[in-house]
Amino acid sequence: MDFDSFSRAAHEAFQSIPEEFREGVDGLTVRSEALPDPIYPTVFILGQCLTEGYPSDWVGPDTLRSVVVLYHGSFKALARLDPEFDWEGELWETLTHELRHHLEHLADEDDLIGVDYAMAEAFKREDGEVFDPFYYRSGIEVASGIYQVEYDFFIEEEWDAAAFESADFIDFSWHGNRYRVSRPEVLGDLHYVWIHGIEIGPGNLQLVLIRKRSWMKRLTSGGASDLELFESVREIER
Repeated sequence: MDFDSFSRAAHEAFQSIPEEFREGVDGLTVRSEALPDPIYPTVFILGQCLTEGYPSDWVGPDTLRSVVVLYHGSFKALARLDPEFDWEGELWETLTHELRHHLEHLADEDDLIGVDYAMAEAFKREDGEVFDPFYYRSGIEVASGIYQVEYDFFIEEEWDAAAFESADFIDFSWHGNRYRVSRPEVLGDLHYVWIHGIEIGPGNLQLVLIRKRSWMKRLTSGGASDLELFESVREIER
């Protein structure tokens, strides 16, 4: 999609969003350049919500103004990497994501700030760098013990070491169905299990198996950096 077509589609999508969700947003700017992430140059920032506050005793649309910026060059860079890149879908996803940033600033909430942090930690994990092992908890908790980070989902389970060793399978629920996978060889302190065989769209599903620890061990723990982490892949059995 060339710049003019992208800009036209972006402004049409922006105008199609009800006014109450655009309150306090001064407009949409489409820029031609790509914006690489300052830490991960192979990751491109698709959009930003630039917010500025004005002195006041209360926060509202009159004191907190934003401009949404989309970077056509970033979209183009990703499209070159993915022949099935969905221009319109990614445009809408990015636009609504940035508008939600503005709404959360108005409400003094930070759910998406947590999601952005989780995504940054996910990139560290993918690149083999030191990362926050509980980063997924900064995403959106869609149900008790189930977290979403962008397109990925994490199902958290706590296991006693003895019960884990005696189990042959790990059972879990997903969208009303029961599934099981063969038990990994080791539990560790935290074990990510990539689940294959369940279609969830563009993302991935992972079980996060956490070793139960006594309150004394929690008090004397050296912190997340000392945790023994494992990863494995399992096919589901329905």
